[in-house]
Amino acid sequence: MTDRLTGERLVDDMTEAERARAERVESVLPALRAAAAKADEEARFPVEHVALLREAGLLGLVVPEEYGGLGGTLRDLAAATFAMGTACPSTALAYFFHNTSASRGLLPLEAIEAGLFTAEETPVVRAFAEKVLTRMAGGAWLANFASESVKSSAANITIATTARRTEGGWLLDGEKSFGCATGVADYYLTTARLDGYDTAEGLVTFFVPREAHGVATRAPWDGLGMRATANNGIRLDEVFVADDEALTVPGAFTRMLKMSRGSFVGNQLAIAAVYTGCAQNVYDVVVEQLTRKTFADTGRPIASSPMHQQLIGDMTADLETAYLWLRRQLLLETSQPPLRPKAEVFRQWRLGKGSVTEACHRVALGAFKVSGTSGAMMGGVVGRALRDLSMGLVMTFPAERGRLEVAQMVTQDKENELFATAERS
Repeated sequence: MTDRLTGERLVDDMTEAERARAERVESVLPALRAAAAKADEEARFPVEHVALLREAGLLGLVVPEEYGGLGGTLRDLAAATFAMGTACPSTALAYFFHNTSASRGLLPLEAIEAGLFTAEETPVVRAFAEKVLTRMAGGAWLANFASESVKSSAANITIATTARRTEGGWLLDGEKSFGCATGVADYYLTTARLDGYDTAEGLVTFFVPREAHGVATRAPWDGLGMRATANNGIRLDEVFVADDEALTVPGAFTRMLKMSRGSFVGNQLAIAAVYTGCAQNVYDVVVEQLTRKTFADTGRPIASSPMHQQLIGDMTADLETAYLWLRRQLLLETSQPPLRPKAEVFRQWRLGKGSVTEACHRVALGAFKVSGTSGAMMGGVVGRALRDLSMGLVMTFPAERGRLEVAQMVTQDKENELFATAERS
């Protein structure tokens, strides 16, 4: 197909509806690509991209049509973040985090249908969930703030931000270190801990307006890569949030997570699609350059030398490795009926995330080697990709942690198999 869309390089069996949504993504890629180098150099999220994506209807990509969105699924989101990753990985990453907010609407509604909430809780949960979805579909950019600088050996994310009761609402205190779109998003969808709770049952969610009293932006984030994501983070000092802008039903967060298919809230693989798109772009650029440029003495393409062909072959294998892991995870999380139990899908993601990011980083490293000093520029495609994909190694969790957790799951299962009980004859 000569008119194949960028997103179809990842999701190569799109339906007509999926392709129509992917065409909207395709329409914004030239502008994203044109702004990428300057955005990286200035470490500034291009605010004009908000209007660009809003006008294309893409802020409601994964919101059901009944709430005003485009009705896309995880397949659409993965194709979109992949395509944007080929143009501007920073924008793609920020866009990914905006779309993760949809899970705060979709999963609670699924939990209601599954009977996980009481008759008294249901109206409150439904109202908040629908507000998330309608705001996204209406063009609001949501920054999803969960991560904090506080760390725990037992979890990837530890929530120290607290929410305490006050007249008419809640007061939030804490600091959020990661989430993208600081100072850009219309609302910060903020996860906090109910005062007095020390387990996940106390995790609650709030709409915090960007300009709310008591909200401050942390110091600029001078990142190695993904520099234009506005990842400064925020500080919250007695920020008031009204009752109708909060979901504070104890246990609501853990109950909604029961509805996800695999990777946390069911959309984490779309972050790996960003890295794969970035790797695909640097691969394409470098191969094109090396086949176009020639040796001065022979006139043969530089790509024809044995060393260059070895490196290009390694890059090709690594890129295909990323695709294989990513497509397998996408199939596991979207197939109907499910191919594997949720625990197996989750385990696959813990392996898959690291496998994808490490393979993509090797593509960028190969591009750096094969380009030589001509590619060793901070602002060039190779330099940006190498730095951006280095960030992929540590975002969410490093590959080593995922493999360790999977090893523990596997060995514990085997330990259980070693022992059995038998009745006496």
